[in-house]
Amino acid sequence: MSIKIVARNKKAYHDFHIDSTLEAGMVLSGPEVKSLRAGKANLKDGYAKINERGEAVLYNVHISVYSHATHNPNDPLRIRKLLLHKREIRKLIGKLREKGLALIPLKIYFNGKGKAKVELGLARGKRQYDKRAALKEQQSNREIERAMRRNE
Repeated sequence: MSIKIVARNKKAYHDFHIDSTLEAGMVLSGPEVKSLRAGKANLKDGYAKINERGEAVLYNVHISVYSHATHNPNDPLRIRKLLLHKREIRKLIGKLREKGLALIPLKIYFNGKGKAKVELGLARGKRQYDKRAALKEQQSNREIERAMRRNE
């Protein structure tokens, strides 16, 4: 049994340094799960927070309305509760108090048991010059790979 990746947040790796990752479940309705299985999700502007009640919550993640749903069409950008253990939430609260750290969704996937999961990354924002340096490094690595393929 393998995982099926529904959506990735490629922009997060460009805009942030990812310090660590963790897996969380999501509270979803039936039509939302069907929409995820169809691959209709977007993580680009998403982020997670710990609310005043001590719950992890996911904001601005767009899960499209399922076209064949007969009742209760959900708001695509609704706030979704994340399922984490209390000790994980306490650890996150301590880390998020540090200046410049954010909790960013990196990917949504279905695990081997068919449960929808979200991978969250504890992220620190990159500066503009960091982004440029990363792009230069990627381009040079790509050129080295091409040269190696031509020589073999």
